[in-house]
Amino acid sequence: MNRTALDLWVGIFVAIGFAALAFLAMKVGNLSGANMVDAYVLRANFENVGGLKVRGPVKSAGVVVGRVAEIHFDPQSYEAVVTMNIDGRYHFPKDTFAAIFTSGLLGEQYVGLNVGGDEKMLNPGDKIKKTQSAVVLEQMIGQFLFSKAADGQEKK
Repeated sequence: MNRTALDLWVGIFVAIGFAALAFLAMKVGNLSGANMVDAYVLRANFENVGGLKVRGPVKSAGVVVGRVAEIHFDPQSYEAVVTMNIDGRYHFPKDTFAAIFTSGLLGEQYVGLNVGGDEKMLNPGDKIKKTQSAVVLEQMIGQFLFSKAADGQEKK
């Protein structure tokens, strides 16, 4: 094999390696083209969104049904407003409950939709009224330590 052919094959393998790295980076960063059909918008207000990020997953029954499109602060209600793009193949009842969960102990945060039993469905642009904010680990640890310190003071 001559030098030119060898250089050509090395170049091909390097290009394939870069393409594979770019594909993995897009998958990890949730930047890959999601195949959502006729997505529609739902909104929900939360007191605390924790570490929820734009393009974070929206799941129902463990299945990704949408993505977080926008997170902003509402100065009138002093709450975070989360705008979600939901795949048009999935529709949810009006009494759907939205909560912010964490994947694993220290994983990414996502919006979980727990469906209710109402026969009327949410329409595009509707607001989910029942929400549960993110559990902030630091607050839980602080409350636990504070309660233990108070218990110690009562025993004295």
